Amino acid sequence: MPQETENRTVYDVPIGLESAAQSSKTRSEFDSMGTVDVPADRYWGAQTQRSLEHFSIGSDRMPKAVYHAYGYVKKATALVNHQAGRLSDWKKDAIIRAADETISGLLDENYPLFVWQTGSGTQSNMNVNEVISNRAIQLLGGTLGSQEPVGPNDDVNMGQSSNDTFPTAMHIASIEAIDAVLVPEVERLADTIERKADDWMDVVKIGRTHLEDAVPLTVGQEWHGWAGQIRDAVADIKASRGGLYSLAVGGTAVGTGLNAPPGFSKEVAAKIAELTGKPFVTAPNKFAAQGSLDPMVRAHAALRGLAVSLMKIANDMRWLASGPRCGFAELLLPANEPGSSIMPGKVNPTQCEAMVMIAIQVLGNDTAVAFAGSQGNFELNAMRPVIINNFLHSARILADGCARFREFSVEGTELNRRKIDEYVQGSVMLVTALSPIIGYQNAAHIAEKAIADGTTLREAALASGKVDAALFDKTINPLAMVGHGLAGA
Repeated sequence: MPQETENRTVYDVPIGLESAAQSSKTRSEFDSMGTVDVPADRYWGAQTQRSLEHFSIGSDRMPKAVYHAYGYVKKATALVNHQAGRLSDWKKDAIIRAADETISGLLDENYPLFVWQTGSGTQSNMNVNEVISNRAIQLLGGTLGSQEPVGPNDDVNMGQSSNDTFPTAMHIASIEAIDAVLVPEVERLADTIERKADDWMDVVKIGRTHLEDAVPLTVGQEWHGWAGQIRDAVADIKASRGGLYSLAVGGTAVGTGLNAPPGFSKEVAAKIAELTGKPFVTAPNKFAAQGSLDPMVRAHAALRGLAVSLMKIANDMRWLASGPRCGFAELLLPANEPGSSIMPGKVNPTQCEAMVMIAIQVLGNDTAVAFAGSQGNFELNAMRPVIINNFLHSARILADGCARFREFSVEGTELNRRKIDEYVQGSVMLVTALSPIIGYQNAAHIAEKAIADGTTLREAALASGKVDAALFDKTINPLAMVGHGLAGA
């Protein structure tokens, strides 16, 4: 498209349209199928309105983060098209201002579409195109709905298709969710658990395997195990970003790049990288990038891995805090709110329960993501909205859950040293230390005798005749049985 010779001014017009209550309630917009009435106080056009009317399903709206990411796509393409002489200075300036307003969230109320829409994301792409077009028209002093002098398809969508830009926006939004929302909160939780673990490295407690008594370890070792799970999960999440850095933009409809100029894909990806500060590149295989959503599936699998770890940790904490009189009662969790409407004084492990529910939801989301990812047909996976909605939902609730869990549970957790010491002294599994000296079978008989008679391990050992008091006291030393910190024994 040759660059226009006309020169127009981009005015400093505040965001906003005349209220529907002050003028006509609607204005007429058009698309290739005809005219449609849209709310007079909104920037969207005909295709957005058609989607609202045909897909008002449930209460699940397309996450605003998708539109913020789309703002980067439209800004980058406008800059590249302008640099190549396909877009005039004034059109570029108007589109970029509207794209910046989209990125910042200033136009959020103009992005109302439901998740349950066309599977390619076409309607959300057109929602962005129409809003940016009308906002640009307003900035240029034109008439909203005229598609002049900035058209949603010919100008805002120049060189693009929904098929390549929607997965691009998905990847940008997902990277932002990982880097800015999820990972910082998860790492703060891991830091807090590690600090508590360091403080408790010399507190010996009884270990448990198969829900039964086992040999001792320290509270710090147990908590460092939890922190290690989280650190490993974070490493997997960070590694999963690799596939998300590859962008489909430039592939247009089916991956061939029809209607996109030579070099467009690389230039736009480079511009998006510059604008976001993230190492985005053009996808080396546009047919894979558009016919599948495999990078999204793999990235959400990493979120699932975090959820699995957090569920284990939250469950461990609530079991170890069970009581206060008739449970394990090793941990004392913060009392944040009354736990019962009928039982006075009851306090429950509510943050742990919330974390378990979050993990359950993420596992469910992952099933939906994986199933949707398997539904690509030929040159397009048309299950995109449900995948990005679930991904962003998982990232958000995991991040918020980690923040609340850290603040209102982990940070305030204390040890019940009396109960911990009682369990250590009463355990018969300390007999394991005698096994190398008197043999496994003899040690087993001592443990069995102590359990059957309800005696202490020391009493049973001395009664067996296999061990004298000096050997028992020298060998059965819980602190000597816990190894050497995280390196083990």
